[in-house]
Formats: sequence, structure tokens, C-alpha cells
Amino acid sequence: MAINGSTLATLKRGQKGIIRAINAADPQVQRLMVLGLVEGTEVQHASSAIGGDPMEFRLFGCGISLRQEHARHFQVAPVGAGD
Repeated sequence: MAINGSTLATLKRGQKGIIRAINAADPQVQRLMVLGLVEGTEVQHASSAIGGDPMEFRLFGCGISLRQEHARHFQVAPVGAGD
């Protein structure tokens, strides 16, 4: 799905990204969009469970956990340290 290979699933712990595109064909992904995972939103990978799934992300001061299979539907552009 991701043109440059960067999705929420590829963010490292502590790394931030801005959602640039979403593959919304999956109804569960559409439900996540209602929670604020939409284009232009800055998201930070906060932590992951043992084995890496699910992953916890911070957005708008709240935490949300996603399975990697759903995190792959959100293409992101990494946010640099100076941004």
C-alpha cells in the first residue's frame, strides 16, 4: 500500500509520523478513522506489546492500540527531529 514503504506499522518506538494516505477498504480501518486517524494527523509510536503486536500510538494526547495488520493501512511521512 505505501509508496515509500512507511506506514504506522514501520514507525519505530518514539518516532512520529504524519498520516498522508489511507487504504480505507477495510471497515475496521474506517472505524479507526472516526477515532482521529485521518490524513494530516501527527501520530507517535508509543510502545508495542511483546512480539510487536499490538502497537500503541499517541495522537491528540490519547493512546490507541492497533494491530499491525491495521497499522499497515495508514501511510505516513516521518516527522524529523527539527520539525
